[in-house]
Amino acid sequence: MVVDAPGQAPPARRAGGPVGVAGSATRVLGLLALVAVAVLVLLVSIGIGSRDIGLAQSWTLLWGGDPGGDPTGTLGTEVAIVRDLRVPRGLLALAVGAALGLSGAVMQGLSRNPLADPGLLGVNAGASAAVVVAIGAFGIGSVTGYVWFGLVGAAVAMFVVHALGATGRASGTPDRLVLAGAAVTAVLIALVNAALVLTPRTFDSFRFWNLGSLSGRRMDVLVAVGPFIAIGVVAAFAMARALDTLALGDRAGQALGLNVGRTRVVAGAVVTVLAGAATAAVGPIAFLGLAVPHVVRGLIGPANRWLLPYTAVLGAIVLLVADLVGRVLVPPGEIQVGVTTAVLGAPVFVALCRRRRLVGV
Repeated sequence: MVVDAPGQAPPARRAGGPVGVAGSATRVLGLLALVAVAVLVLLVSIGIGSRDIGLAQSWTLLWGGDPGGDPTGTLGTEVAIVRDLRVPRGLLALAVGAALGLSGAVMQGLSRNPLADPGLLGVNAGASAAVVVAIGAFGIGSVTGYVWFGLVGAAVAMFVVHALGATGRASGTPDRLVLAGAAVTAVLIALVNAALVLTPRTFDSFRFWNLGSLSGRRMDVLVAVGPFIAIGVVAAFAMARALDTLALGDRAGQALGLNVGRTRVVAGAVVTVLAGAATAAVGPIAFLGLAVPHVVRGLIGPANRWLLPYTAVLGAIVLLVADLVGRVLVPPGEIQVGVTTAVLGAPVFVALCRRRRLVGV
């Protein structure tokens, strides 16, 4: 053991020294490994489905090659399955999974609650109500048609929640926002249920969307929601430092120069764009926005500059894997991805909660 000489100060550790550099390098390598896993799962999803085409043949068809003639006349069908169904479906799963994971992480940072999810601010309920209006009042039956209604409905619900949470004393606090979100969600769900009971035809169309499904989603759906998700992802990453400061509390954040009110408004808008676009495209998906940020926070800590990108990539992987599981369990049919994420994810989340104390935001 080394003892310092009397009156001699112990050697100071340099800020950003080897320990910090090693930690950052490890996190970068871990993030790159997750990205590689996401790409690998995407490639597997192109070759696996209710119709057995095979990975090698799917890859050949994807790039326009001839897998060895077409003696049975099925090549055209298989090309359509790979290029028009599986590729857009896989890309949409990655985009939606990343959006839901990020929206959950931002929501938890906004409310300083590790068990918060976008549904608490009425985003899912607003999108559901707007989709019901699109189907029941306007007779819109295509996904690309009511995607826009879902986006508008999520934005309107979020605006109402913020308007209610900003009134009265202690306005804009996380508790008030959550209470306002719960109230708006309850009202919207009641209206949706009433509309479905009164108009059975609307229920027949709405129930497939409400389960959460990637089935039948083509490239036009991804083109419709992709720009919103991209904007939301960039905005979420840009808010990392502000969310870290907000986690210290309102007074500490203001002392450090953070505009708390503006940060909450921007964070709420980011949650709306990400969760609204994802929900409008595929319907409500449980578990992802709640559990994935919590899992990542338990692995790498609460620093949002690492938490947000890790959550985005892991959320994309989880949704794509859940979709793959649903496609291969009951061929030639499939289980909707919203059901798969709930069935597979809820026990995992309960186990995590039982094994360790929830990591604070």
